[in-house]
Amino acid sequence: MNKPIIPVFYACDDNFVKFTIVSLKSMIDNASKDYNYSIHILHTNVSDKMQEAALKLKNENFDIEFNDCTDYLKSISDMLPIRDYYSKTTYYRLFISEMFKEYDKAIYIDSDTIVLGDISKLYNHDISNYYVGACQEQAMVQEKVYGDYVEAVCGISRYEYFNAGMLLINCKMFREKKVLNQFVDLLHVYNFRVTQDEDYLNVICHKNVFWLENSWNTEVFGEIKYSDEEINIIHYIMVSKPWHYKDCRLEKYFWKYASQTEFYEDILNERDTYPEEKKKIDMEGAENLSKLAIYETQRDDSYYQMIKKKSQLSEDRLAVLERIEQYEKEGKFDCDVENDVPGREIKPGEVDYLKKKLSSKLRSKIAYKLAHKFVDKLQKERQFIIKEIRGIENFNILDTGAIITCNHFNAFDSFAMEITFENSKHFKNKKKFFRIINEANYTSYPGFYGTLMRDCNTLPLSRNQEAMHQFAKAIDTLLNDGNFVLVYPEQSMWWNYRKPKPLKKGAFQFSARANVPVLPCFIAMEDSDVLDQSGYPVQEYTIIVGKPIYPNPDLKFRDNVNYQMSENYKIWKEIYEDFYGRPLAYSNGLKVEA
Repeated sequence: MNKPIIPVFYACDDNFVKFTIVSLKSMIDNASKDYNYSIHILHTNVSDKMQEAALKLKNENFDIEFNDCTDYLKSISDMLPIRDYYSKTTYYRLFISEMFKEYDKAIYIDSDTIVLGDISKLYNHDISNYYVGACQEQAMVQEKVYGDYVEAVCGISRYEYFNAGMLLINCKMFREKKVLNQFVDLLHVYNFRVTQDEDYLNVICHKNVFWLENSWNTEVFGEIKYSDEEINIIHYIMVSKPWHYKDCRLEKYFWKYASQTEFYEDILNERDTYPEEKKKIDMEGAENLSKLAIYETQRDDSYYQMIKKKSQLSEDRLAVLERIEQYEKEGKFDCDVENDVPGREIKPGEVDYLKKKLSSKLRSKIAYKLAHKFVDKLQKERQFIIKEIRGIENFNILDTGAIITCNHFNAFDSFAMEITFENSKHFKNKKKFFRIINEANYTSYPGFYGTLMRDCNTLPLSRNQEAMHQFAKAIDTLLNDGNFVLVYPEQSMWWNYRKPKPLKKGAFQFSARANVPVLPCFIAMEDSDVLDQSGYPVQEYTIIVGKPIYPNPDLKFRDNVNYQMSENYKIWKEIYEDFYGRPLAYSNGLKVEA
């Protein structure tokens, strides 16, 4: 009685319930006995006879009930456009969170599946910060025509498009974010015709997906990347139905569980008598779907094009995004994408790097207070959002000063790192945080921003060789005094770019020369529900502090530089892949060896 309850949902009609029973039988046989399972089968027309057959699978761990959606659909019928979407069982997954408010999380699974793994392990993934947990749709990844379709029509990368036949749903967030209302709004705005409900879900959940290992939704399509022993759920998509076609891949698992149900003979007969005309229609349907995808891809009024045209993004931000896309394809990661005003050259002696002058100290103190007031205002207005700081213990284990590295994507991201520093023991111990900036930022900005750039513990680079010599000596002194210096080793700032870029050596040369560690930090981003002045979602920052990278005393200077740079990139890559749940890949195919 005290076992945790795991809710699982199917949706089917009277003709398909026998396959639901086969899938459910496989789930029951492989599920942990440490949980109780509440199985809900959503429908509008399943006969009493078929319901009784399914209910025979009940046992001490599995409760099964059929939930007629007719009344609920009538209650929301005035919200829906005049289409038949609401009568299709594939759309019922969108109603789960509203129909079953007692659940904060639930599993939805299609009936054309066999569950070989322990379903409780799927449920126990933490998706508290995501709309859904899901797996990549292999049709989009492996078939160019469909990959092109989702990128051109939905505006979603083929690698960030999920299959909706198995979902771990954050019902609580679905309700909070009014996902059903978003779906209804989209139905009125655009008619996705290729993968329909899957397209709507992907558009709504984009950038809010916890990427599950694809063994939890192994589609019988194209290349299957798992051995039989590694598969947790088999999904017989498209024309891979064992009950229609002989010699389907992985069919033995379907027939193993089908043979343990009372519908085994019926299903065998359905396969053996499946008409050639229907097989021909299936094949033509697959070809027509490809043709439709091509047609939709070529439309200049697709959903993605419509959104781009209606976007409130300023022309400046659109141009920056286009340059980022182009530069990534060309591998020009160290090139700036912003149209910054070039600054004048900093002369030797012009910058009081160590703040030895009284006037420098006073200006620094004033600038620091102004910066805090400015950032506090941004945070209050939710134009600067720090969601979480992780790994602060990696900051606190340091007994010396360090080079802090961070990805660079916003003019104010250094404030996020300063706030992280202020959460560490070193701020309480009166150590200081400095940031390296480029020459133009120091010399070009007037007024308030100029004050921040020149006096808020900034260390500007210079084209002048003698000024750079003074700069380097100041870095050594600050580090040896136990302070912290923020360096952007990517060199360039790409606006809201989420991937780590290849690194330059400067930061690691500072570290190796001063014999201090590198503290690799990475800021991950998620779209918030707030828009910035350009109409783009303000990013919520999760600041992740990695473990320090110490110089290796057995290595020469140059080897130490390369070692620390490689380790830094490796840590960033691991953080990126863990946070976003997908492998790091660049559009130009570049592979960076960590």
